[in-house]
Amino acid sequence: MSVAVVTGSAGLIGSQAVRHFARLGLDVVGIDNDMRSRFFGHEASTAWNVQRLSADLGSVYTHHDVDIRDRDALAAVFRKYGRDIAVVIHTAAQPSHDWAARDPLLDFDINAVGTLNVLQNVREHCADAPLIHCSTNKVYGDHPNALPLVERETRWEIAEGHRYAAGIREDMSIDACLHSVFGASKVAADIMVQEYGRYFGLRTACFRGGTLTGPGHSATELHGFLAYVMRCAMERRTYKLIGYKGKQVRDAIHSHDVVTAFEAFFRDPRSAEVYNLGGGRYSNTSNLEAIALAEKISGNEMRVEHVGTPRTGDHIWWISSNARFESHYPQWQLTYDIPMIMSEIHEANMDRWTPVR
Repeated sequence: MSVAVVTGSAGLIGSQAVRHFARLGLDVVGIDNDMRSRFFGHEASTAWNVQRLSADLGSVYTHHDVDIRDRDALAAVFRKYGRDIAVVIHTAAQPSHDWAARDPLLDFDINAVGTLNVLQNVREHCADAPLIHCSTNKVYGDHPNALPLVERETRWEIAEGHRYAAGIREDMSIDACLHSVFGASKVAADIMVQEYGRYFGLRTACFRGGTLTGPGHSATELHGFLAYVMRCAMERRTYKLIGYKGKQVRDAIHSHDVVTAFEAFFRDPRSAEVYNLGGGRYSNTSNLEAIALAEKISGNEMRVEHVGTPRTGDHIWWISSNARFESHYPQWQLTYDIPMIMSEIHEANMDRWTPVR
């Protein structure tokens, strides 16, 4: 028996990984205790995704309602499957800047200590299994805001000819900058994942994602950019456009493209690797551009509230360079652009985000 262990298995990337690795022929063990509903309220609960995974995959999927902070319960799962574990995909996290500032202790316990708990269990019970960690571009703090940016009609852009014009690489420093509390806890996790690769010899990778998106997102105001834009358009909610005139830019990568990158690493793992992973120049948008596209797809005019003060540490412009990952795994490629992503989000959520009449 070959087992894939997925933490945060009911979330956007976790649930996509569950389905993808099940299709590869692995039995999948999911670990998720729906902390998202505690962070963001009932509308952000991932319970619906657990039900769908169990119904769709049957005995191939086994769910454990376990908190990654609970060392004894987590160890029990890893002991049960032991060396049958072929890969561990760690996506469980507290994902919001704003929420982290409200409760820094809980944020750090989940993001940093929870990651350490997962790493130690891999080391003790399945040391040959690759460990794939969902990190974040927020480990670079606000360094991207020091880049030379040019204001255009609907977006900020980097100055032509800059060395990051094709996308920000992993050589950007993570030091001497403002990270936000969330960013700091994710830095701690990221570094520890690297250290378990270098110091203990585990096969680990940190994927520093940009905007990860797709139809499986339990979208809410504090987390889930493109899905929440579409939700606001469909439900006629007011969308708060916060800071930078709505021209801040994000690259967006579909959850399918994320987990195919995970598969590539799983099939040919390396040690202590770090990869930026995003939509790059192929798939990126500003807030204003995303709103316009959501209106076009949904047929609804959005209600938008402009908030002048930006979120602390928010990036003005982020486009990832995938060049390092592509040099190691040249067979991998992006398949979704922004219009495809937003159209799929709209179609997949017609039954859940019915417009208010």
